[in-house]
Amino acid sequence: MKILYSNILPMGLEDGQMSVADCFREQSERASSIEIAVGYVSKASLIELDEIIRASNTRKVILTIGMYYVEGIPEAIYHTAMAINERWINDGIGEIRLVRAFKYHGKTYVFYNEKGEVISVIIGSANLGVIKLEASNRRQYELSAITEDPTECNELATHIRQIQSPSCSARIDTFTDLTLIREVNTSLTGIDLVEQITTSQTELYKKHMTDISFILPIKVPAYAERHMDDNRHYTKSNLNVSYAAPRSARKSRDWYETQFTVNKKITTQEGYPEKNVTFAVVTDDGYTFKAHTTSDGNKQFSAVGDELIMGRWIKGRLAAAGLVTPVNDTQADRDRQGMITKEMLSAYGCNTLVLTKTTQKMEEEDGTLLDVWILSFEAAKDEGDDE
Repeated sequence: MKILYSNILPMGLEDGQMSVADCFREQSERASSIEIAVGYVSKASLIELDEIIRASNTRKVILTIGMYYVEGIPEAIYHTAMAINERWINDGIGEIRLVRAFKYHGKTYVFYNEKGEVISVIIGSANLGVIKLEASNRRQYELSAITEDPTECNELATHIRQIQSPSCSARIDTFTDLTLIREVNTSLTGIDLVEQITTSQTELYKKHMTDISFILPIKVPAYAERHMDDNRHYTKSNLNVSYAAPRSARKSRDWYETQFTVNKKITTQEGYPEKNVTFAVVTDDGYTFKAHTTSDGNKQFSAVGDELIMGRWIKGRLAAAGLVTPVNDTQADRDRQGMITKEMLSAYGCNTLVLTKTTQKMEEEDGTLLDVWILSFEAAKDEGDDE
């Protein structure tokens, strides 16, 4: 058995010592298949594991995660794990499983050769996040050990196979009762004209909602349509106007730019916000900003003073969930990986905005009282999915 360390000052690696992460990569290069059982993972470590597997000689991988079925799983980790699991299954590489029988907190990595024999096992304190350092774990010290002793290796391999059994775990895509933990959308943090309020304040406004409510469908293309240049597919898409022709020949549109267009069947309904009359919005996740409706037919719904606010709110939530990565230059995004699609909204479980008036008022600095509306990002209601 050889002890593995973290390389964190003032306890940096000494001569002859190896880090847990470096040992994992070394063993991955040797192995034909890898089986892992850990308590927790991170989004970055899942991506890193996928890249390591594809760059090495490893032909099979099974990752079993132990704590999330009971505790709930952060949505970014869930969506990343689901995407990688799907790719592994389609490519015949392996799968990702979740323990459901109990909270499993072990951290074991078993490496096999082409004959199916265990060649080594890493065991210790290190969850999968150890293979990809981030701000959250950069100063977290882990201590593990690697063994090549046949008796120890086979015992630990048997242990992992027990964890993989249907009585203990199941493939992640088969769960229908997982609790998703919503990630904090930081895209609005520090943005002028936007204020974050407490959960209790948000709930107080929600208690004063009226029956005046409007369901606003979000119009985006399907994944297969994202390369179509017809304006119907993206320049007129609520969330993807940033992919339209740039206003300047030298500068792409900001990825967060949106143009939320509402159907006339909705804008002409009684009670819909009056054109060019400012009102206050309180979002379902605790942000508030001013909004208004503008343009011909009262069709544009937007924040006042900053055309990126709505995009930061909606796209920021999808990015926090791990479903999309913000794009620095939309014109350079040839594959349009940053384009919001129906599949992303489906995975997030929300594809409409719901705008509901309250009985409350919000006072401005000059004493003006603004109507307060609740703005929610929700799944479509059967009666309101009106394109």
